[in-house]
Amino acid sequence: MRTKHVNLLIAFVAAVLFSFSCFCISKLIQTNNQLINCRNHILEFEDNLRHLKNKTEKNNQELMKALKQMKYEITQGENLSVNLVEKKVSTFSKNEAAPNTFEDLKFFFPHLRKEGRIYPDVVIGKGKTGVSFALGIPTINRGKYTYLKQTLTSVISRMTPSEEKDSVVIVSIADSNEDYLQSVVSMITKKFKRQVKSGSLEVISVPAFFYPNMLNAKQSTEDSQKRQSWQVKQVLDFCILMLYAQPKAMYYLQLEDDIIAKKMYLTKIKDFVYNSTSNDWFYIEFSILGFIGKLFRSEDLPDFVRFFLMFYKEKPIDWLLEYMFQVKMCNPGESLNDCKERQKQIRIQYKPSLFQHVGTHSSLPGKEQHYKKI
Repeated sequence: MRTKHVNLLIAFVAAVLFSFSCFCISKLIQTNNQLINCRNHILEFEDNLRHLKNKTEKNNQELMKALKQMKYEITQGENLSVNLVEKKVSTFSKNEAAPNTFEDLKFFFPHLRKEGRIYPDVVIGKGKTGVSFALGIPTINRGKYTYLKQTLTSVISRMTPSEEKDSVVIVSIADSNEDYLQSVVSMITKKFKRQVKSGSLEVISVPAFFYPNMLNAKQSTEDSQKRQSWQVKQVLDFCILMLYAQPKAMYYLQLEDDIIAKKMYLTKIKDFVYNSTSNDWFYIEFSILGFIGKLFRSEDLPDFVRFFLMFYKEKPIDWLLEYMFQVKMCNPGESLNDCKERQKQIRIQYKPSLFQHVGTHSSLPGKEQHYKKI
């Protein structure tokens, strides 16, 4: 009996050992399969990494190639710009590059849309850019009365050498009279040789085709029509000069051809602008008379020009400047007095005036103006 129990115990132990061996073998086979799957995943991952590495290297090569091409094109563009600046020309042909700002004129004047590139004729100029101040002086023939030489003498002689180097004075001849054009060019090349040579003084001429037909047609004898045509042309003359000056300087100062600049005027302007406690100014008035002595940021000039051109038939340009301020700055429902009170922070007046008006014979034929204290 005892032997039987021992045999049963041995059989039970053998069965347990067999079952455990089968379990272990099954687990080993399962583990081996998992290891094989893991190895396959690792091999697949390594293959993907190699593929990604090859793709990245290819992309890097393409990127380097693109960067080299961009660098080459930029270098070519810079060389082209230098060549254009250094090229001594008196006028721009239709095939030459012109700033896109003048293309805005085609929106307001359909007759210009048939033209190619539009740009004023550069009579004297070396393409000076990158300065702090551009000073614009439009001029037209006033018959036997002329103040331009006196104006230029005061404007240029009352700059310091460093100020002259850091600015450009632009005279815009907005008159189709060829004799007047030649007389202005002759006077400037003789009187201001150094400034012409350095590029600090430029002369441009506005071609007759810039103006709409209403100005090129035979002028009416009626005083009201004469004044209307003169007013419209004055707005266009100022806008064209602004567009030409815009890419040249950080600030643009609007002058006229019958003023005298006071001593150290540009030094005072620079000090006032650079030491201003507010950078939110709309424009700064260095004269309260008309459009004289108004200082703008050059980057804002296209916006001013577009507004002026929208209403060029309606009001004089100094009125349009006032209206633009009201449209841009006054809130709906706000009284004009409240708006004007707010304007003191953004429409700044410098006192005393830095420019004296000296012309008694207006550019409007037959009109005399005797106000000088500004």
